[in-house]
Amino acid sequence: MEQLLIRLGATEADPISWLVWSTAEEEIIASGELPNADALSTLAERAGQRAVIALAPSSEILLKWVALPPRAGRKVLSALPFMLEDELATDISEQFFAIGPKVGDSQAVAVVSHAKLQMWQQWLADAGLFCNHLIPDVLAVPVTENGWSVLTLGEQMLVRQDTFQGIQGEQAWLLPTLGHFTSQQEAPVVITNYAGIDLSGVPNITVNDAPLELPMHVLAKEALSSSFNLLQGEYKVKRTRNNAWAQWRVAAVLAVLVLCTSLVDKTVTLYQLKSDNAALSSEIDQAVKSGFPNIGVYRNVKLKLQYELDKLSKSGGDASMLVMLDQLSEAFASTQVKPQTLRFDATRTEIRIQAQGKSFEALEQFRRQAEGAGFTVEQGAINNRDDNVIGTVSIRSVL
Repeated sequence: MEQLLIRLGATEADPISWLVWSTAEEEIIASGELPNADALSTLAERAGQRAVIALAPSSEILLKWVALPPRAGRKVLSALPFMLEDELATDISEQFFAIGPKVGDSQAVAVVSHAKLQMWQQWLADAGLFCNHLIPDVLAVPVTENGWSVLTLGEQMLVRQDTFQGIQGEQAWLLPTLGHFTSQQEAPVVITNYAGIDLSGVPNITVNDAPLELPMHVLAKEALSSSFNLLQGEYKVKRTRNNAWAQWRVAAVLAVLVLCTSLVDKTVTLYQLKSDNAALSSEIDQAVKSGFPNIGVYRNVKLKLQYELDKLSKSGGDASMLVMLDQLSEAFASTQVKPQTLRFDATRTEIRIQAQGKSFEALEQFRRQAEGAGFTVEQGAINNRDDNVIGTVSIRSVL
C-alpha cells in the first residue's frame, strides 16, 4: 500500500514538500517539492482514491500541556479554552482547541485558529485531495527519550521537545534560540540530530547523530504511527460511503420513511418544542451579547455571566473597572476614541486598551482628558491603519 504525505505551508506562497511511501515495502516511491499551494492539484493523480496525511507548520499551532485537577471529567475539558485564555493573543472564539493525549493529570492541547484550519482544508479540497489526518509537523519528528530531536526541511527547522511539544521556524533564528533554551537547562540536553547540521555551537548539549535520510522520509515513518489528529470535533472528516451502502441506500430510506410516518404526531410536537427552545435560547444569547459584546464563547450562560460580573466587580483600592469606565465616558465621547480591545488588571487597578482614533491629536486629547479626570495614562506605540490611528493606552487609577 502506498501513502501520500504532504507538508503544507503557513501561507499560500510557501513551498510544499511531498512524498509517496510504500508501507508494504518500506521504501520511497517518489518525492518532490511544489512551489506553492496552487500546485497541489498536480498530486491528485498520485493520491488516487487514498486518503492523504498532511503535516501543518507548527509555527501556526500552540502545543501545550495543561495541568488538570485530579479526577477531572469532561466538564473540565470543556473549560480548557478559558484556562488558556490569558496565554492567547486573540479571542478564544477565533481558536480551535484540539484535545491530545492525557498523561496523569496533564492534558495535551493543540490550539490553532479556525481561519488556518479552514484554509488548509480548502487547499486540499480545491486540489481534489481527500485528507482525514492533519498533524503538526513537529509531532512527526521522532521522539528522543528524555531529550530533544532536530530535523531540517529546506530553510525550516523542526525541534521536538517531548511527546507533545516542539517548535518550528527558520533555521537562521531558531538555531540561536535553541542554544538559548539549552543553556538554561541544569544538565546537558541530549539531542538526536536528524538534520546532519553542525550543532557544535549550541551550548550544554550531547549530540547523537542519526543516520542521514530524506527529511520527508523521517517524517513519514513517524506520521503513520501518530494517533493525534487536528481534524476533530467540527473539523472531523466524515467517512465516505462504501459501495455496499450505496446499493441498499434506497431500501433503507424507504424503511425510515415508513417508521417516521407512524411517529408524525410526536415528531411535530417535539419539533415545536425544540423551535420554542431555540427561539428562547436565541433571545437569551442576543441579550447577553448586547450587554457583553466581547464575552466570546460559553457553554453555561449563567456561569459565564456570573464570571463576567465578578471580573468586572474586582477592584484594587477603591476603584473598579466599571467605575473607571464611567469616569472616562466623557473623554471617550468628546474625542471619539473607541477601545478595540480592553483588559482590566485588578491588582494594579489598571485598564489596558487598544484605542482607535481619527488622528494622533484625538489620542493625545483623550490622554489629556483622562489625566484631567485623575488618572495616570501611559501611551504605547501608535500606528496608522487605513484612515485611523491605533495605539495602546494604559490607564491607572491613583486611588
